[in-house]
Amino acid sequence: MKKHQVTIKDIARILSISPSTVSRALIDHPDISKNTRDKVQGLALEMNYQPNAIAQSLRKSKSNVIGVIIPQVVHHFFSSVISGVEALASQNSFNVLMCQSGESAEKEIENIQTMISSRVDGIIISRTKNTKDCEPFRRILENEIPLVFFDRICPGIETDAVLIDDFKAAYEATDFLIKSGKRHIIHYAGPEGLNISSLRIDGYKQALADNGINANEDLIYRCDDFEIAKETTEKIIASGQLPDAIFGVNDSAAAGAIVSLKKAGIKIPEQVAVVGFTNSPISTITDPTLTTVEQNGYDMGYLAAEILLKRINGDTKPPETQIIPTHLVIRQST
Repeated sequence: MKKHQVTIKDIARILSISPSTVSRALIDHPDISKNTRDKVQGLALEMNYQPNAIAQSLRKSKSNVIGVIIPQVVHHFFSSVISGVEALASQNSFNVLMCQSGESAEKEIENIQTMISSRVDGIIISRTKNTKDCEPFRRILENEIPLVFFDRICPGIETDAVLIDDFKAAYEATDFLIKSGKRHIIHYAGPEGLNISSLRIDGYKQALADNGINANEDLIYRCDDFEIAKETTEKIIASGQLPDAIFGVNDSAAAGAIVSLKKAGIKIPEQVAVVGFTNSPISTITDPTLTTVEQNGYDMGYLAAEILLKRINGDTKPPETQIIPTHLVIRQST
């Protein structure tokens, strides 16, 4: 039987540290403490660890290709991010390989393997809303491929990220509604387990609390697309418990709410105000036009690509999270 070849992952598991830390410790990286370097190198010697020379030689040669994995290409925010990535990549003579997960965790794993097999120099990714296992992302780092998350992260993965302050953005949107005289505010939230969903819920709740309004969990609905928002709004109208405002986790959910409210003859914003999130083209064609949070997808993509290229070119500073500013675009729905 063929003897198992010791890998960086084996060493990392035994020492309870990340594979990227092991990788850097083996090359005496200055960011890694002497104590950790000694432990890693001692265990590597004890286990007869042999670096994969072929893999190392392949990683030293650049392909000048950046990989981007997004949940949905038809979503305005994600297409804006791609535009930002491509702009920066083009300025630096890099090409972009784009894959779409379709919000499928299984497809996401296939996308990651495609990127690794294609020998991209780095990967920018926003995880699916159904991703439960972060191990595939660790596999990217184990292959010494720089990784930058944007918008949706995977907690526990030590790598760069470009985000907005979702808590602050949701707080400001909710506070604006309250200052406009709205008190009974429903939130159409994203799926559980997604960082942006929980942060926007927290921002919504905090704005209510700071204005002396009790946050009622019954006013939070997991409702992040157009059709579900339409159906949910219809049920709320039928219940007779009409809110005076709806804050959607994205513009699609907010637009779905507007359609159902108008169908029922409910005046917007006089009876119910509506706020979305993203500032996609749909926000300018709803009737009335939609007040929404500008998420600045292009800027997010541009900065993510900028950070990734620095990593590709040898930047070894500790991973960091960059925050893109947002603002509320006020239109007729409020």
